[in-house]
Amino acid sequence: MQLLIIRHAIAEDPVEHAKRGRGDAERPLTAKGVERMRQGAAGLRRLVPRVDVLAASPLARAQQTAAIVQDALDAPKPMLRDELAPDGAPAALADWLAFLPSDGLVALVGHEPRLSELIGWLTTGEARSTVELKKGAACLLEISGRPQPGSAVLRWLVTPKQLRLLGGA
Repeated sequence: MQLLIIRHAIAEDPVEHAKRGRGDAERPLTAKGVERMRQGAAGLRRLVPRVDVLAASPLARAQQTAAIVQDALDAPKPMLRDELAPDGAPAALADWLAFLPSDGLVALVGHEPRLSELIGWLTTGEARSTVELKKGAACLLEISGRPQPGSAVLRWLVTPKQLRLLGGA
């Protein structure tokens, strides 16, 4: 399985959003975040040939990012997975991934620090951050067999700026 891990794009400031009486789960992307993610998703299109499964955290900013990725990569409609929420656990996500086809490309859109911890858990066996994923960044892991601690190889990690450059921005 190839696992494309994408951090959500730039979202509204949490403090300013809270001042309007809205919860963090509803915090949307900024206009700048949307534009940069569109440019970055164009770069992703040059790196991945297809997406077989697209999943996102149920939080608004991840759903918006997943929708941009879906449009750019002609991917299937995003599935909402609680395992990708900020309090999700790598083992729970791995259990869900184990039910997916092992020869496909699965794209996940979520949050920090959980995504970095997932990458660390899958590559080293320890649920700790081993990479930095900026907002809008992506990485590709290759997993042989069942997703479990230490089962993945990091194929590439690109910053949001690199993705935008690949997309022609």
